[in-house]
Amino acid sequence: MNVKILILGVLCTFFLVAVLSIHPFGKPSNTEMDDYFIQNGQVQTGSNNIVASVLFDYRGMDTLVEATLLFAATSGIFIVFRGKKNE
Repeated sequence: MNVKILILGVLCTFFLVAVLSIHPFGKPSNTEMDDYFIQNGQVQTGSNNIVASVLFDYRGMDTLVEATLLFAATSGIFIVFRGKKNE
């Protein structure tokens, strides 16, 4: 019985420390990368939308690979379920 209480105490302590150490919502930490994108994004990409310029210009290959993987997964699921016949 004492072991169960000890484990419960350790878990509660872990969860309390985890909740107290969460970064406040809506207050992101500033980094040098953020400032770089804000200052140079429009000049280097020609886009007024910083989010779109980061997504498609700075990280274009990453986005292409993600889209390819999503297409492959969707196609695989479609092929698997299309092969099933109602008997």
